[in-house]
Amino acid sequence: MSTAGIHLPTVAIVGRPNVGKSSLFNAVVGRRLAIVHEMSGVTRDRVAATVSKNGRRFTLIDTGGLGTLSGESRKTDHWDAVITTQVEAAVSAADILIFVGDAQAGPTPLDADIASRLRASGKPVICAVNKCDDQTLRDQAAEFLQFGFDNVYPIDCLRRGGLATLLAEVTRRLPAGELVVSPPPRAKIAVIGRPNVGKSSLINALLGTERVATSPIAGTTRDAIDIELILRGAGKTCPVVLVDTAGLRKTAKVDNVVELFSVMRAKSAIERADLVLMVVEADAAGMTAQDRKIAGLIQKAGKACVIAANKCDLCPGIPARELTGELRRTLPGLGFAPVEFISAREQSNLEALCREIVCIIERLERDIPTGALNRMLAEAFERTPPPVRGAAAFKMYYASMTGKNPHRFKLFVNRPEAAQPHYLTYLKNQLRSAFDLSGVAIELTLCARPKKVESIRRSTAGGAEHRKSNKRSARS
Repeated sequence: MSTAGIHLPTVAIVGRPNVGKSSLFNAVVGRRLAIVHEMSGVTRDRVAATVSKNGRRFTLIDTGGLGTLSGESRKTDHWDAVITTQVEAAVSAADILIFVGDAQAGPTPLDADIASRLRASGKPVICAVNKCDDQTLRDQAAEFLQFGFDNVYPIDCLRRGGLATLLAEVTRRLPAGELVVSPPPRAKIAVIGRPNVGKSSLINALLGTERVATSPIAGTTRDAIDIELILRGAGKTCPVVLVDTAGLRKTAKVDNVVELFSVMRAKSAIERADLVLMVVEADAAGMTAQDRKIAGLIQKAGKACVIAANKCDLCPGIPARELTGELRRTLPGLGFAPVEFISAREQSNLEALCREIVCIIERLERDIPTGALNRMLAEAFERTPPPVRGAAAFKMYYASMTGKNPHRFKLFVNRPEAAQPHYLTYLKNQLRSAFDLSGVAIELTLCARPKKVESIRRSTAGGAEHRKSNKRSARS
């Protein structure tokens, strides 16, 4: 039985900033999912991954660093409140908590405050002391026993020292409750857009909870965050994975290496997605240059796409037809993508958006029979003949479907170089209309078919005559 979609026990990693929580998360997961940097406050959202260790599977959650004492209001900023909210949600949902300390810095008043808060949750707490590079630091890790822990586990995330012992304790204390199986995710959906268009707000609206941090400040989201969700639309349920990403902004405006990593993760999310949900602002002035650049990334990757025009509540009185026309004019490369006008804040028209996404996921699995494909293309050529370029007109002999997502079609033609780009666009549009492929990317590959194919019978007869001639020459 596949374990995808099973509601597993949850383990949350908690601690103050810069003690190595994300390093521990990446070391256990086995790949760099969470961004790691010496800058304080890099992690803001909860980053989760499924882990299998010592014969047990569980969900591991990385959290942002708690940088303030409980009840402290002085010397705090906006991000302290955002991170605290996310950590509290992770602690509430977790079965086991891993408190991470720093052996090199030693115990601090903030460590003591966090440890006290974790114990007050009533959840099992395991103390892991990171940065134990040598025996002296491993001995100093025992200083964290003063916070009331029964044991401490010295670790070195960079060299993976002590992780086996720590994980043995984690898996030993995992609850043995029954597993509830849900359908495995069918598609991965990357939520992409420029900063502050409402990507995280839309995800929270779809989930019905504040799962990811939101803020009017650009750059709130940094990690690419995978979130499982069951979408309902068109009378069907569809398990998916939503990937919240950082806002893609101009390279010249990326201020630091952390933002650069965030942009790289967002672009990677497009590549590994089955479908891209591009979030833009509904605006009568059309899309920005950055919107067009993002659309180009989606088009180049050949991904299925839905456009969510958010904040439509901020432009009342403007007809949807006018907004759609301006959007189509300024994003011509995504003319195949359906547009839904929504308001994440007001939670309006989300049902229509979900219905469109579910339908496109169904279309991604659609096979086109070769016979139907060739009849449709022949009719398209007859209805609108291709323009003549050079001595001979562009002709198609036959076609076949060679792949999905994007839907790939191979056309055998007389002269590939004679095909005009606008005529290929016409053929793609005819394919979408005939086979209901709205929102699905289509790729056409043109292959030259030989002008003359020698008959097998003639080739065989010619070979026989050649052999007879050789025999006569040998006798003479």
